[in-house]
Amino acid sequence: MSNEKVNTKDYMASSIKVLEGLEAVRKRPAMYIGSTDSRGLNHLALEVIDNSIDEAMAGHCDKVRVVLWDDDQLSIEDNGRGIPVDIHPQLGISGVEVALTKLHAGGKFDAKSYKVSGGLHGVGISVVNALAEWLEVEVCRDGKVYFQSFCRGEPTSPLEIKGESDHNGTTIKFKPDAEIFETTSFDVAFLMNRFKELAFLNKKLEIEFINKVNDTVTHFFYEGGIQEYILHINKDKKIIPEQPVYIMRQDDDFFAEIAFCYNSSFGESVYSYVNSIHTRDGGTHVYGFRAALINVINEKAILLKYNKETNKKDLFSSDDIKEGLSAIVNVRLHDPQFEGQTKGRLGNSFVKKRVDEIVSQEFSFLLDKNPDIAKKIIERCLVAKEAREAAAKAKDLIRRKSFLSSTVLPGKLADCSERNPENSELFIVEGDSAGGSAKQGRDRRTQAILPLRGKILNVEKSNLDKILGNEEIKALIAALGSGIDKDFDVKKLRYHKIIIMTDADVDGSHIRTLLLTLFFRYMFPLIDQGFVYIAQPPLYMVTHNRKESYVYNDRELQRKLKTIDGKYELQRYKGLGEMSADQLSRTTMNPENRVILKVRADELVASNEIFTILMGEKVQPRKEFIQKHAHEVANIDI
Repeated sequence: MSNEKVNTKDYMASSIKVLEGLEAVRKRPAMYIGSTDSRGLNHLALEVIDNSIDEAMAGHCDKVRVVLWDDDQLSIEDNGRGIPVDIHPQLGISGVEVALTKLHAGGKFDAKSYKVSGGLHGVGISVVNALAEWLEVEVCRDGKVYFQSFCRGEPTSPLEIKGESDHNGTTIKFKPDAEIFETTSFDVAFLMNRFKELAFLNKKLEIEFINKVNDTVTHFFYEGGIQEYILHINKDKKIIPEQPVYIMRQDDDFFAEIAFCYNSSFGESVYSYVNSIHTRDGGTHVYGFRAALINVINEKAILLKYNKETNKKDLFSSDDIKEGLSAIVNVRLHDPQFEGQTKGRLGNSFVKKRVDEIVSQEFSFLLDKNPDIAKKIIERCLVAKEAREAAAKAKDLIRRKSFLSSTVLPGKLADCSERNPENSELFIVEGDSAGGSAKQGRDRRTQAILPLRGKILNVEKSNLDKILGNEEIKALIAALGSGIDKDFDVKKLRYHKIIIMTDADVDGSHIRTLLLTLFFRYMFPLIDQGFVYIAQPPLYMVTHNRKESYVYNDRELQRKLKTIDGKYELQRYKGLGEMSADQLSRTTMNPENRVILKVRADELVASNEIFTILMGEKVQPRKEFIQKHAHEVANIDI
């Protein structure tokens, strides 16, 4: 520690900045909405609509209308009770102004106004107001229409009566602030997926989405709720039972509903929700569901004498029960305790016991009444048990051969010298030719190259035993060093950038999709934690006046050609192997010049559906998907 004299006059009480009101939100927006990119922007829309959903869960709203205007404005209207307009006794301003300008202010901290709600921290709508260039609120309540406007969180008019109304409800209209956000264009696909999800979770709630940009109107309304949801998720699969199991129990302080079935896939798809919030990491409600499922199925297997070849009390392990399981677990409670700010995992301990009791009673009763369903489910679990035991033997064999060991690397891997995973990149390259160019053009210190010979196995149609027998997949597992499936450990990952680099043609797209399917199904943390990227090699090289320019898509090419006066040469790259090592390095691999796209799976249900359609057994859904989206495809060779 230095003994030099410090000038303390430079650091006085006046140096401590106090951020009043919503000023703190504008100063550090990422603390409240996660980021200022498109995800943070979409979060604003969800914060507003969640208020309407809370009204629906409280039984006061059955219609929500969302309008996306052509200048990035968004409005959300509901027919709920309307934000209170009377004067707050302590603050001396209207309830509307309190809700829109005060952090940690809301009607959701006790059980009087809302028995359950998604917005628990009271910051949602006030944060939207703070991060909007302008916001307008209209409240229909007690026969009158009230209106107030704001600019960057500050009121620009008082709450005033502007007319009369024969209904109740709230409309929020706002424009995101371009000073805050990297983009002010909402992700329509993301929002529509969320609207669909909310409509499934709140049966008989209608959500109308009006897109003024392309003049389309979409209605989301599901009278069957999550019973329809589970059928929608499995619409392209054969399921057991044909009508999914549905369980519901409700009392004054707790609501639980579960819908589930089994399909022919090799993975598990359990989606859980608390007060309409997606708990992507599960929690106590999922633990209770799984515990009940294991106990009931094993109990019925014993009664039906399926365990005669074993002396064990339980015939099936949790892994046997999980294979092919597709479920929605939806609960509502007043004071949910979430682990982490992202609300990813429910922590209330009593929920596990409540869900376990409910599912055990109802599912056991159902199987007693329907022994044929019990037999089909047990036999499905027996198939999973046999596959698991075969996969375990395959894993043991592979371990003995060191394929799952991070210390023995495949011979075709050109590794980098850097040993810190945070500074290391792995390029998964299509073909030996491109692999050779990539090896010559790489930065040997930080960039490793793994060439693939042909296409890897389609894991969507294969069990783990078969997957572990595929040579290309074994090489990939060994190179990554983090294992696969239940043995996957992200802490052992040898590279924190895994870059898929394939040709811009049909085969390249197929290889890329096969790799993403493997990562999504058996190495999901790679995607979830942002380690997977897709390289964007140029499609064309334009030579004019002896100067080379690289173009990455057809639209960019047209713009480029319009700027050229005179003769030029145009080269179309059909494959990575057509580029020299220097060209590949400069355009696609050098961090200073390249463009790489991070792979994200924010919407797990939608992502799962896409992989099932594109890589699953049924041809018809894939054909329909291609026909529907064919006009969106560019840069594909015929």
